Amino acid sequence: MNRELELNPNKLVAYLGKPSKEFTKADIVRYITENDIRMVNFMYPAADGRLKTLNFVINNAAYLDAILTCGERVDGSSLFPFIEAGSSDLYVLPRFSTAFLDPFAEIPTISMLCTYFNKDGQMLESSPENTLRKACRAFTEVTGMEFEAMGELEYYVIAPDSGAFPATDQKGYHESAPYAKFNEFRTQCMAYIAQAGGQIKYGHSEVGNFTIDGMIYEQNEIEFLPVAACDAADQLMIAKWIIRNLAYLYDYDITFAPKITAGKAGSGLHIHMRIVKDGVNQMLDHGTLSETARKAIAGIMELAAPITAFGNTNPTSYFRLVPHQEAPTNICWGDRNRSVLVRVPLGWTAKSDMCRLANPLEIESHYDTTQKQTVEMRSADGSADIYQLIAGLAVACRHGFEMENALEVAEKTYVNVNIHQKENEGRLKSLAQLPDSCDASADSLESHRAVFEQYNVFSSAMIDGVIKSLRSYSDRTLRSDIEGNQEAMLSLVRRYFHCG
Repeated sequence: MNRELELNPNKLVAYLGKPSKEFTKADIVRYITENDIRMVNFMYPAADGRLKTLNFVINNAAYLDAILTCGERVDGSSLFPFIEAGSSDLYVLPRFSTAFLDPFAEIPTISMLCTYFNKDGQMLESSPENTLRKACRAFTEVTGMEFEAMGELEYYVIAPDSGAFPATDQKGYHESAPYAKFNEFRTQCMAYIAQAGGQIKYGHSEVGNFTIDGMIYEQNEIEFLPVAACDAADQLMIAKWIIRNLAYLYDYDITFAPKITAGKAGSGLHIHMRIVKDGVNQMLDHGTLSETARKAIAGIMELAAPITAFGNTNPTSYFRLVPHQEAPTNICWGDRNRSVLVRVPLGWTAKSDMCRLANPLEIESHYDTTQKQTVEMRSADGSADIYQLIAGLAVACRHGFEMENALEVAEKTYVNVNIHQKENEGRLKSLAQLPDSCDASADSLESHRAVFEQYNVFSSAMIDGVIKSLRSYSDRTLRSDIEGNQEAMLSLVRRYFHCG
């Protein structure tokens, strides 16, 4: 037995002694049979960004084989607005590599994510998961490299205030208990997410915390490790499902909403990206940001505005994207700078052996830290369609390699200062702005749709659906219309409190 696999938190990986990517139908049947599993759940994302669930009782071995082999029919028109009721049947087929033991089921249950297929037995062109798969395939075909991603999942926990050890308003970053009240809840979420296959980097309390009307609002974050982009989206979907389910058991409320209340930090969904070839990170070249990375960043700069159509999907998203809130408004990038759209996080490029300096008894280490370097897109929030968002980023990075002037665009949009300081007003005016409404986002997607539809990545039906949804809010002047009207703002917050 491989010791690393034996200790894996995913119980199927530990039991079967193989990575989840190698799971077969026979493996799933074996685990079910030998562990007295009584039910199977199929789970799949729909147009509202939430996971749907179909439950199966295991009647006998033949029935188990049938559902694992053939999947089941579902009503596509109830899942996606672009599918008409007159021709709505779809198939959902489980992906064995996503199997996990359901941590909430009283009856022992295995859950798996599914892929959608149409009546002809082809993967559904407009499904979110398949769109991301096509985006990654196109990226590799154009560049010869692999696109990896990971998310920072921010959320608020809301519960009654006991009054003990009050936290400092908006000073919750990395706070310890007892001033942070929900660290144990977060670590339990992390354990369940890891059990479901999530590759977690770390978790911590975040900046936002406050008390209103006897209720504590505490912001937390769970950050993941870079993995293949399709896996990154899967684990974010499962993580949101787990956090909400565990909160329900604790009698807590949870929100991933971009705006929580007036004057307080909202929650983003920052996505980190890494480009890999033959297992080697391509983001650095001799300790500095590589040409590969700068081309990818240039593509994001070019398509940042339309990407909001996938990452910022309701009117409250655009009340978060305002100056001085650690959320971007200008289309620019920089090193370690939290006011820019794309940030190059601090990398481990120092020549000193920091581990040895901190621990004098250690021998000299030669750890390859280049694998850690990513670039971070900071505009998206919890309203995002996760698969469309990461697919859009893959398209943008691919586009950077197709732009003749990519390195020039990267140079022109580079900012290494606090762009909102008064002395930088001239520089600020030279930068393009992110959209300020769903309507403006729809305009931008419409004008750039050809890039997203290239290589058949985003279907025209999907783009049409996204634009129609954004335009339905009619919010082109909403920010200015309700400026200073706190009650109107709170009404919007309540309406979209459980988005995504």
